[in-house]
Amino acid sequence: MKRILVIGTLAAALAAGSIGAEAPKRSAQVERGDYLVRTMACHDCHTPMKMGANGPEPDMSRALTGHPESLVMPPPPQLPDGPWLWIGAATNTAFAGPWGVSFTANLTPDPDTGLGKWTEKQFLDTIRTGRHLGVGRPILPPMPWPVVNNATDDDIKAIFAYLQSLPPVKNRVPQPIEPQAPQAAK
Repeated sequence: MKRILVIGTLAAALAAGSIGAEAPKRSAQVERGDYLVRTMACHDCHTPMKMGANGPEPDMSRALTGHPESLVMPPPPQLPDGPWLWIGAATNTAFAGPWGVSFTANLTPDPDTGLGKWTEKQFLDTIRTGRHLGVGRPILPPMPWPVVNNATDDDIKAIFAYLQSLPPVKNRVPQPIEPQAPQAAK
């Protein structure tokens, strides 16, 4: 009789979800943001690349953390005249071109080095204006903000909700470097 009572109690607890319950489900907005981040190729630049079995691949252990602060970049090579416009680092997180040198941002919610202090409105304004925090310096290439700008407000808010749901990672990305003035020919 005790065995039946224990089994019945265990079954009732499992049915009620008090034993073996899964972690709370993510909201539909966060799920949508996750989907959009994956399909809009955000990992291609904001997640450092590593060499995998089939060549470069995103290092998902550093997902969306931006340019690694431990990777100090040397000056970029001189771009030749001709059809080449820009160059990128092997991590695909630093880029040099006519705009200078840009580094991909840490999109995790770390309050000191990422988006942790940003509001949803600041994120939306950044995408809408192409300016940091919606009012600061221009968002530099190759960030395709003019393309992401075509997303609906709800989709951009979903992306922000997803990014805010990530574990915060402290990773201070360097500030952009202004373009160098061309040197006079000798």
